[in-house]
Amino acid sequence: MLTLLIGNKSLSSWSLRPWLILKHIGEPFAEKHINLRAHDHKQQILAANPAGKVPALFDGVLRVHDSLAICEYLAELFPASHLWPQERTIRAEARAVSAEMHSGFGALRSEMPMDVNLRTQHTPSSACAADIQRITQLWTGLRQRFVANGDFLFGHFTIADAMFAPVVLRFVSYGVVLDDVAQAYVDTMLALPAMQQWCDDAELEQAATEA
Repeated sequence: MLTLLIGNKSLSSWSLRPWLILKHIGEPFAEKHINLRAHDHKQQILAANPAGKVPALFDGVLRVHDSLAICEYLAELFPASHLWPQERTIRAEARAVSAEMHSGFGALRSEMPMDVNLRTQHTPSSACAADIQRITQLWTGLRQRFVANGDFLFGHFTIADAMFAPVVLRFVSYGVVLDDVAQAYVDTMLALPAMQQWCDDAELEQAATEA
């Protein structure tokens, strides 16, 4: 059985991405949790993954770290799940926007760290506002192009949606106001049973911490 090493569901944006993919595939997998608030969490992560980060996927003796690399591995392992668009040029575009999310938007990450249970209003800096504008432009442009194929960025659910899932939760946490098309995409993502389960688990985590 596959095992996914993850951090707190309330905090770990990178853990959410491959977790959503595994839920979408429907393949049974085990979860191994590391509390990122624990004083020795760095040592715990290093003991499981010498790269020193979560998530990590274990498949027998194979260990794959990095969210996007895990998603790519799962796309190869389960081709029937169609985790990338099938048409070559559209697949290239989906990979490009996923890579942009993977490596960019530093101001948004810094100013709006993921906290699933948080509800607040945040006035973004100019750099963060530019990140938000770029993301919403991406979402709106893709939804307008692929609306006939389904409700996700490229029609059906793909790795690109998983990569942007933490941003969806950030926008909710920090009260970001969106245009109608971008908000409809947020609503689509929030309606996913797997997203709802992740958020429910994050709430239970917080309750257990406060008990």
